[in-house]
Amino acid sequence: MLRTHTCGELRSEDVGREVTLCGWVDTNRDFGGSQFIDLRDRYGKTQVVFTPQSGAETQALARSLRSEDVVSMTGTVARRLEGKDNAKLATGQIEVRGTGLKVLNKSLTPPFQSSAVGTQELAGEDIRLTHRYLDLRRPEMQQTMLLRGQIVKTMRDYFDELDFIDVETPVLGRSTPEGARDYLVPSRVHRGAFYALPQSPQLYKQILMIAGYDRYVQVARCFRDEDLRADRQPEFTQLDLEMSFVEADDVMGVIDGLVSRIAREVLGLKVNLPLPRMTYDEAMRRFGHDAPDLRFGMELVDVTDLAKECGFRVFQETAAAGKFVRGLKAPGGGTRYSRKDIDLLTDWIRQDFGASGLAFFRIEPDGSAFSPIAKNFQPAVLAELVAHFDPQPGDLLLLVADTWEVSCKALYGLRKRLGAELKLYDPKTMHFSWIVEFPMFAHDAEENCWAAMHHPFTAPRPQDQELLATDPGKCRAIAYDLVINGSEAGGGTIRIHDSKLQQQVFDLLGIDEPTARERFGFLLDALKYGAPPHGGIALGIDRWVMLFAGLDNIRDCIAFPKTQKAADMMTDAPGQVDAKQLKELGIQIIR
Repeated sequence: MLRTHTCGELRSEDVGREVTLCGWVDTNRDFGGSQFIDLRDRYGKTQVVFTPQSGAETQALARSLRSEDVVSMTGTVARRLEGKDNAKLATGQIEVRGTGLKVLNKSLTPPFQSSAVGTQELAGEDIRLTHRYLDLRRPEMQQTMLLRGQIVKTMRDYFDELDFIDVETPVLGRSTPEGARDYLVPSRVHRGAFYALPQSPQLYKQILMIAGYDRYVQVARCFRDEDLRADRQPEFTQLDLEMSFVEADDVMGVIDGLVSRIAREVLGLKVNLPLPRMTYDEAMRRFGHDAPDLRFGMELVDVTDLAKECGFRVFQETAAAGKFVRGLKAPGGGTRYSRKDIDLLTDWIRQDFGASGLAFFRIEPDGSAFSPIAKNFQPAVLAELVAHFDPQPGDLLLLVADTWEVSCKALYGLRKRLGAELKLYDPKTMHFSWIVEFPMFAHDAEENCWAAMHHPFTAPRPQDQELLATDPGKCRAIAYDLVINGSEAGGGTIRIHDSKLQQQVFDLLGIDEPTARERFGFLLDALKYGAPPHGGIALGIDRWVMLFAGLDNIRDCIAFPKTQKAADMMTDAPGQVDAKQLKELGIQIIR
């Protein structure tokens, strides 16, 4: 080894020891003829001091060092001078008195400082992604990557203790409709045919259950060709598992234990089990979303019945048309948001969620409700409407009159935004919960057809199975999503293990028997050879790391992420290929 210790290892008990450290120059300071160099590696920083006693040649070389030069430094560990300890560093009680110095590699002047701490000092994301090798040197990035490794190791250890078998599934498979566009890979051997990169190992893990591997787990790479956002990437990693002879409670119970283990070992946080559960219908009614942030209240309030007789035409007509009038209470929002702010919120929910408008009532110090529309209400009706929100002076009531879907989206967006702006929760807290009993299908109004809410292999609740033939929209699935701080952190279902039931679901989804045979024939055949009841879940590792690290952008917890345009700015991927490669694949580019 070129080094005897890392830059985060030495302590006061090492005083007097001869050591050799290797790393990157973090800072270089000249104080009275002595060079104070902070040497950095992924383990930490150590201060190395070169004085005239180090020798004129060595000191001159130390003076020439610049940020990000790679060096080897030899010296003796010494106690720092009295009053010079650095409490911010684990090595802050000692320093190394340098006797030898070797430059292993010089660095160009970097476009940004890898030692920058905090977003205020950071370069723009584009330049950091272009020079990702420098960005990954930042202590914050390295801590996130270490956290990621710790979470994945804890997951592996936990499932190993529970006798799960780690099985790798293929990356090159066939294209199947699973909700997003596939990434396609042309075959050179089979001209005109394509592999598809997996959106998930869904079909393979079901095959493994049929094959008798009753507890499967895998850290799987998955790919989806879809529009991106802050918490989504075209290639991502998930903890994928499947279990045989289980019910939904069994799968959720295993994940409860995993949540408890990771929260304890990573954050030192005790989580009470079992995790709380809420049905999909309740989540939509109370919070307008199937992954609500339960770190704060601000629940939605339905006043549609009162709206029918309130005297305000917009509310009355909305209620009469079978639509909804719903709202929320923003604690302290009456003093926080001016009329101009409310107008901006109104424009925002119109543009982003398609809402028709936003009504408001500001609760005055005497408890009365001020609003431009208050004059349209009879006093008794207005008092009853306001009372539904149980407000206090200074609160702000915000109401949306629209369809159920629009009111859910608009009020969910308002709740999320106002919860953060009004600081209604501690961003460092963690809340874990389950959402269960999802609808089996969602109706596509444009195509006038049914689409799978989760995926086509999800089993209906036994008590709802008859609804498949009579009223599919009311059929509930045996599905469950894990929610962490208002983000979907995992989703799973109990699967269909009967080939006839599977074809019945395919028929509802517009997948006739010949099409099902062509796309999923191997699964349908396998189901006829003694398929056990089975189910599982997939947990988004990237999203887990983002949430446990308290980050807002999933790109900050992936070593080499893509931009929102699915580009790798460091390698300039995707790129062009030469004509010979295209000819071998039988592909012609049409621009």
